[in-house]
Amino acid sequence: MDSFQNLALLENLYRLKSLGYTYVDPITPNIQTHSNSLPDTLSVLGESISQCYLCDLSKSRSQSMIGYGNPRAQLLFIDAYVSAAEDEGSEYYVGRSGAMLRDMIEKVLQMKTEDVYLTHAVKCKPFGFQNPSPSECSSCSPFLSKQLDLIKPRIIVTLGPDAYQILSGDNGDFERVRGEIITFGEALLIPMYHPLYLVRNPSLKKEAMRDLQSIKAQLS
Repeated sequence: MDSFQNLALLENLYRLKSLGYTYVDPITPNIQTHSNSLPDTLSVLGESISQCYLCDLSKSRSQSMIGYGNPRAQLLFIDAYVSAAEDEGSEYYVGRSGAMLRDMIEKVLQMKTEDVYLTHAVKCKPFGFQNPSPSECSSCSPFLSKQLDLIKPRIIVTLGPDAYQILSGDNGDFERVRGEIITFGEALLIPMYHPLYLVRNPSLKKEAMRDLQSIKAQLS
């Protein structure tokens, strides 16, 4: 699925053609950034993320959400997309979903939110209730890869199927991998239900508790 930006560019090219133009300067939309060309510190990387205009989501955001927590965290959580509440308030752990995630960390894992790291696979809020397009997700993937390289967590927890699919590229049945301990480079990857999904489906909290206990065991 092409981004709105690519569609607008294509429409503009057809308009120019109808006016008699036969040549325009080359345009390269959604230029891919490689993680090895990105800054080698989280602070400077954060500046690059905040100034990113590689895709149309830069038009939907109030600001980019870079990440929050310990830059040397052993445990890193990845949410898929920035919520409207996060974008509006530039805060993490907001709303019912954020409160549940905070309780998971503090009450079950017995850690502080400042001791783990929370980030998003896609750093900007999507348009309305739409999921980002593959090209928009691809524009953000080098930033996430660089964060993982710099933080070097022992355990990566993806929250929900979208975050897992964006990180791993696995589009299979999420229930097949949910709660499994998967080798991911030098880290362990554990996919979990998204906290918002648990808020809406409280009968699944027992499964989530087992996943949290598994995470806790790997940290000990």
